[in-house]
Amino acid sequence: MNASDRVIIFDTTLRDGEQSPGASMTRDEKLRIAKSLEKMQVDVIEAGFAMASPGDFESVRAIAKHIKDSTVCSLARAIDADIDRAGEALYNANAGRIHTFIATSPIHMKYKLQMDPNQVIELAVHAVKRARNLKDDVEFSLEDASRTEFDFMCRIIEATIKAGARTINIPDTVGYAVPEEFGNTMRRLMSTVVNSDQAVFSVHCHNDLGLAVSNSLAAITQGARQVECTINGLGERAGNASLEEIVMAVRTRQDALQVYTNINTTHIVSTSRLVAGVTGFPVQPNKAIVGANAFAHEAGIHQDGVLKHRNTYEIMKAQDVGWSTNKMVMGKHSGRNAFRIRLEELGTVFDHHEEFNEVFRRFKELADKKYEIFDEDLQALVSDTKVAIEQDARYKLSSLCVTSQTGTTPSASIKLVIKGNQQLSTAVGSGPVDAVFKAIEQIVKSSATLQLYSVNAITSGTDSQGEVTVRLEKGGRIVNGLGADTDIITASAKAYIHALNILSSNTEKTYPQV
Repeated sequence: MNASDRVIIFDTTLRDGEQSPGASMTRDEKLRIAKSLEKMQVDVIEAGFAMASPGDFESVRAIAKHIKDSTVCSLARAIDADIDRAGEALYNANAGRIHTFIATSPIHMKYKLQMDPNQVIELAVHAVKRARNLKDDVEFSLEDASRTEFDFMCRIIEATIKAGARTINIPDTVGYAVPEEFGNTMRRLMSTVVNSDQAVFSVHCHNDLGLAVSNSLAAITQGARQVECTINGLGERAGNASLEEIVMAVRTRQDALQVYTNINTTHIVSTSRLVAGVTGFPVQPNKAIVGANAFAHEAGIHQDGVLKHRNTYEIMKAQDVGWSTNKMVMGKHSGRNAFRIRLEELGTVFDHHEEFNEVFRRFKELADKKYEIFDEDLQALVSDTKVAIEQDARYKLSSLCVTSQTGTTPSASIKLVIKGNQQLSTAVGSGPVDAVFKAIEQIVKSSATLQLYSVNAITSGTDSQGEVTVRLEKGGRIVNGLGADTDIITASAKAYIHALNILSSNTEKTYPQV
C-alpha cells in the first residue's frame, strides 16, 4: 500500500466527546488527554470549539502550544467571529487546522438557519476563504450531510474546495445513514464533484442506530481517507464512531479494507482508561477492544482452543492494544523520581511543585492501603487530587462518619468546609450512600436532582480503588462529579461534592448546536 491508502485519524474526543451531558473537562484534563493522543500518533486532535467559552478557548490554545507531533484543530461555525477566535487560539500551533461548518439539509436550512441554498453556499465559501487567510489547513463540514440533497452537496463541496478547503467532511450528524447507502454516497460524491481530487474526503458518523463504525468503514472502502472518531465512542446522544474499533478493524482486516493508519495501537487501552476516568463515563466490560472482557474466555471450548492456538478464538493480540504493556506496578517503596517518570509516561506533567507533592503524598497513603498500585490507580489518583485542590472549590470534605448495621437505619455525619467555615450535619438514609448525600444536602441545600450514581472498580481485588460518578441536574444544567478512594462511601461523598462545586462555579458552555 502507498500513501494514498493511509486513513487519517481525526480524534474529536475533546470537542464532540465533551458534548456528552456532564462530560465537560478542565483545561488540564484536556491537555492530559491530548498528550496521550499525541503519543498514540493521532493525526488530528480537535481540541475544542474556541468560541464556545473562555475555558474552551484557553484549552485549545494550551493544546496548540504543547502538542507538536499532531495537527491541532478548532471548530468554528461559518461566522466571522468564530473563525477569528479559532485562528487566535491556534496561533502558536506547530500545525493548526480550522474546521468550519454549516448545515446543509433541507430541514436544517429551513427551520434552523432560515436560509435558502444559495445563501448557505455563499456563507460557506466566505467562511472557508476567511479561515484560509488565517491557516493553510482548512476543513469544511456539511452538517447533517446524510439528509442533504445530493445535487446540493455537489454544489457546495465544489465551491468550498475552490475556496480553499483541503478536507471535506461528510457527517452523519443524527446517525441516520446505513452502511451501503452511506458508502454509495461517498463514491458518487468523489466521482461527481469535478475538483474532488483536490481535497481529502472525511466522515463523521454518530451512533444513534449503532452503525457509526460500520458507516465509517463503508465510506473508507469507497474512498474516504479521514475518519472522525472518539476514544470509547464518547459523544452526544449515543456517541460517535469509536477510534479503537475503527483503528483495529483497519489493522485486522487490511485484506478487506486495503488501507492503513499510523496509530500506535499499544497506547489504546491506557488512553481509554484516562478518558473514562476524566469524564466519568466508565467503559462497559464487553466493549470491543478496551472492555475488561474484550480478551477474556470463559467457555471451556474457547479456553481449550486458545491454549492450543491463540488464533482459534482471538483475531487480535491483547498486547497490541496495550493490555499487557500498561501493567507497571508501583508500591510503598517507589521513590519520587520513579513516580514522576511513570506519571510523565502516562501523560501527566505538573506545572507546580506543590501539586506534585500533594499527588505523591496521596500516592503514599494509597500504598499503605493497597499492596500493588497500577497505572489505572495512578490516573485516578491524579484526577482525584486535581479535583480536591481546585482553588475555586466552594465545598471541601473535612470528615465523614458512617454507621451501617443489619437491622438498623444507616446514618452519616459529615463536616464540610465552606469558605473557611466548618459545618456539621447528620442524616439517615435507606443506605449509607443515601445517608451521606442527604447529610450533604442538609448543609448545601442545592435542590439539584441526582440523575446517575455509578461505581466502577479501577482494578481487580477487594483492595481496589472505587471510582464513583455522580451526575446532578439543576435548571437544565447537567454536571458529572468524580471521586476515587479505597472506601466507596468516601469516594461517593467526594464525587457528590465535586459535582456541587461544578454547579456552584456557574461556568456555562455554549456549543454550536445551541
